[in-house]
Amino acid sequence: MSHAYDVSKRLLDILVASVLALVFLPIWLTVPVLIVLSSPGPILYRHKRIGQHGREFNMYKFRSMVVNADYILHQQDKKLLKKFKSLDWKLEAKDDPRITPLGRILRSLTIDEFRQLYNVLIGDMSMVGPRAYLAKELTEQVKKYPQTRALLKIVLSAKPGITGLWQVSGRNEISFDKRASLDAQYVNTRSLGRDILILWKTPKAMISKW
Repeated sequence: MSHAYDVSKRLLDILVASVLALVFLPIWLTVPVLIVLSSPGPILYRHKRIGQHGREFNMYKFRSMVVNADYILHQQDKKLLKKFKSLDWKLEAKDDPRITPLGRILRSLTIDEFRQLYNVLIGDMSMVGPRAYLAKELTEQVKKYPQTRALLKIVLSAKPGITGLWQVSGRNEISFDKRASLDAQYVNTRSLGRDILILWKTPKAMISKW
């Protein structure tokens, strides 16, 4: 990818993330209060994800689950973990008992992901890019889908994004191998014009999930 594209994309990221942060400032101020009032625990959820060139970073979200959600999934509820892995490391909100009542609302409106704008502003993520994967997810999914190994080398050459090609393709509920293929396709064909088009399509894709 050219230096001009990298600079232009970074400027676009800063511009869009800054504008959205200002537009949704009332939500940023209100949601933390609602989280504190609705369930015990921190306001933010910090999760280790794999970013560009395999570098690990902290991805931030408004907390939508109970405090010990990871422990419940990986240590206590074996049936839930089995279902989680069978669905390629995804669970429908309605099937996940760890999500709080407020969290279901935040997730349905994608408000829980608003804090990722901070990740964009500090340069860990982009507004548009591949999915930010978990390290363990990549390890286990490559074993399940060995054909994705080469695709992931392409995927991890780019910054992960808040939105991306597969999110706006009407194909949110797809298997890991197909998602990796779409992520790699984006990386191989990315351009500033395509990034803007994906950003333009994202609100419609979000509404279609409601």
